[in-house]
Amino acid sequence: MDISASIFKAYDIRGIVDETLTEAAAAAVGRALGDLARSRGVTEVVVGRDGRLSGPRLLAALSQGLCRAGLDVVDIGMVATPMVYFATYHLNNGTGVQVTGSHNPPQYNGLKMMVAGETLYGDTITGLLKAIEAPGFDTQVERMGSVRTLDVWAEYLQRITSHIKLDRPMKIAIDAGNGVAGAFAGTLFRSLGCEVIELFCDVDGTFPNHHPDPAHPENLQDLIECLKTSDAEIGLAFDGDGDRLGVVTKDGQIIYPDRQLMLFAQDVLKRVPGGTIIYDVKCSRLVAKAVREAGGEPLMWRTGHSLVKAKLRETGAPLAGEMSGHVFFKERWYGFDDGLYTGARLLEIVARVADPSALLNALPNSNSTPELQLKTAEGENFTLVENLKKNADFPGAESVNTIDGVRVEYADGFGLARPSNTTPVVVMRFEADSDVALTRIQESFRKAILAVKPEAVLPF
Repeated sequence: MDISASIFKAYDIRGIVDETLTEAAAAAVGRALGDLARSRGVTEVVVGRDGRLSGPRLLAALSQGLCRAGLDVVDIGMVATPMVYFATYHLNNGTGVQVTGSHNPPQYNGLKMMVAGETLYGDTITGLLKAIEAPGFDTQVERMGSVRTLDVWAEYLQRITSHIKLDRPMKIAIDAGNGVAGAFAGTLFRSLGCEVIELFCDVDGTFPNHHPDPAHPENLQDLIECLKTSDAEIGLAFDGDGDRLGVVTKDGQIIYPDRQLMLFAQDVLKRVPGGTIIYDVKCSRLVAKAVREAGGEPLMWRTGHSLVKAKLRETGAPLAGEMSGHVFFKERWYGFDDGLYTGARLLEIVARVADPSALLNALPNSNSTPELQLKTAEGENFTLVENLKKNADFPGAESVNTIDGVRVEYADGFGLARPSNTTPVVVMRFEADSDVALTRIQESFRKAILAVKPEAVLPF
């Protein structure tokens, strides 16, 4: 069949609905994924969807393809992505697909996939495309699979509240950005003993208030204002499918996920001394220092939820985190990224003190930028970064790390440029010990990028 190769990303499938990601494509991926799952001894797969308008029809097409491969489908409905992951453990089948566009604009949707306990990425995902394009694809199987529905919310809620207890009641504000987390977050945190102010928790796939991506400060302004004008102690924000968390203090400070990871590492390492803590290339240099001081072993790794989960399995690490807001608790949980659960773990820690803002603001910090994005044409972001790797000169650098893009380390900071695997942008981040050093590092990257792309409109 004619299927767009562009939707097969490094760690999921993502495209524009009815252009690159069609119902026929979803059905074909379902069939190929079902064949892969059966080859690994799987007979049953969990499926769910986020709150996007295209979700129901893409989920139906996906399910049809899975059934054509002979798999039985368990449809858990409109849920946060981590609830699909949870269901694969709850049902002990290790296999699930969430129809989600994550933090992409409303016209996008996609698939996050796991088979037999492994979250798919890289060659396994491109292997699905090869299977679809191979002769004889979608031949008749002995038995068509069936579809049943299941609600896992009660079990998910019970599993979290059974082991997370707050030392005192708290009043919090939450902002779901009209993403699917809004259907569940209020109930979860009230069940933990919180009084909850809800912002934009009605699920609306057009995202009418602000984009559901807490990695960008402009999407947290409503939450910041709510904390200023209410008696809530802390603010939690979620992305479109509920697997990432943003945190805001009472005084309006954004606690970026790399700083959150320092707090979580300090807590986890009390129970897992010497444990490995994984962080991605976008995180602060201060993460490694904080982990070592807490008695752990820091490990920098590539960005991408599938890639981090694979590294977690390989290393047995109790905790991992990404600058984008994905946090993976293996200690006391299952090792998947879950913004709702991460929010609960955060409240468990900050409820032990009288002033959560003081605790969070005291975490190690430096002069740094949020994630900055250099927009490119589709696919050009990869070419640009490859050219940087081959041709760029960074005077005064101590080292250049190329495990994921180009991360240049200096004695007083770092700069990063890496191609996004979900949108056609180069993601950039800078950190330094002073404003002067930050400006110097940015200028070094400016020269390097303009040397390979003179017309680039840089975001700094």
